[in-house]
Amino acid sequence: MSVPRRVLSGLILATAVTAVVTARQQRGLDLGASAFEGYIELLRQTAGIPGLSGVLIQDGSIVWERGLGFADVEARIPARPDTPYVIGDLTEPFAAVLVLQCDERRQVDINREITNYGGEVPNDRALVRQVLSHTSTPSGTFKYEPARYAQLTGVVEYCSRQTFRKSIALDVLDRLAMARSVPGRDFATAGAIPADMLEKTYFDHYRHVLESLAVPYKVDKKLHPTRTELAPEGVNAATGLVSTVRDLAQFDFALDDGTLLRDTTLARAWSAAVGPGGAPQPTGLGWFVQNYRGVPLVWQYGMVPNGYSGIVLKIPSRRVTMILLANSDGLVNSVQLEAGDVTRSPFASVLLRMLL
Repeated sequence: MSVPRRVLSGLILATAVTAVVTARQQRGLDLGASAFEGYIELLRQTAGIPGLSGVLIQDGSIVWERGLGFADVEARIPARPDTPYVIGDLTEPFAAVLVLQCDERRQVDINREITNYGGEVPNDRALVRQVLSHTSTPSGTFKYEPARYAQLTGVVEYCSRQTFRKSIALDVLDRLAMARSVPGRDFATAGAIPADMLEKTYFDHYRHVLESLAVPYKVDKKLHPTRTELAPEGVNAATGLVSTVRDLAQFDFALDDGTLLRDTTLARAWSAAVGPGGAPQPTGLGWFVQNYRGVPLVWQYGMVPNGYSGIVLKIPSRRVTMILLANSDGLVNSVQLEAGDVTRSPFASVLLRMLL
């Protein structure tokens, strides 16, 4: 009797998570152990993801990094920790940092309406803080809407008096030595960006990085990958950055060590927004937040349909961060993370079961 592929995949995922629990009980947690890699590789193959890159950070150091599968299936180019991917919605925490820096300098007040700073949303009374937390709906409750979040682009430009792209390039990527990150894939298109926006060396460097961009794939029900052609895309507060897991680790270090934001600001960003009647929402400022077995989690995901996906999961009390990027949408496409529950992700569940 044959087993339907959907059922078989579910059994494999359940087996992987069960194996994590058993390993934890038998040996205790060792984030650098090959077992973790084995579980992630099993999940990658089950989801049909062509290539995946990942890092684990513990106590301010990378304790595991790896590339699994292929960044380019046809050319047999392996995925590596320095392979660039389009990170989609994982751009949002970068925009949040820039907005919150403006708030710290008192150039922007996140408790004022976004229309004061050049942003527009259907609810024109929405506060900057509400847009940051995806609670700018008329009812003040959570609804994940990246298009509204993109309006924070104008807030950053109001504050910095320069383009959002330039702020990301100079104030984040340069500052943190994120040398394999690019503010928009359209740098690969001649004439798409004004030549006077940045020095020529930036254009040359970004084009060089984009030459090694992981190839995006659509994966069918039989797990066969087909190369996807994506139109060149710029960058805004909600999407568009290209990065690597190693570079995202640099961003993570800078968040945790106070380089980017004050401790009090970061605490606000990682605290649940409050909805009507004081009900906690599943987002902070630029991040999802939730509790798992009484332990606070901070996370974000990214997806470009039929092309790329990513997930960043932080467990601040344990000083642990997991960062995964893939060249299909298989990390997140079937688990509805936009609802605000990271435990729906089998990749996140591996780490959570090991630690908590």
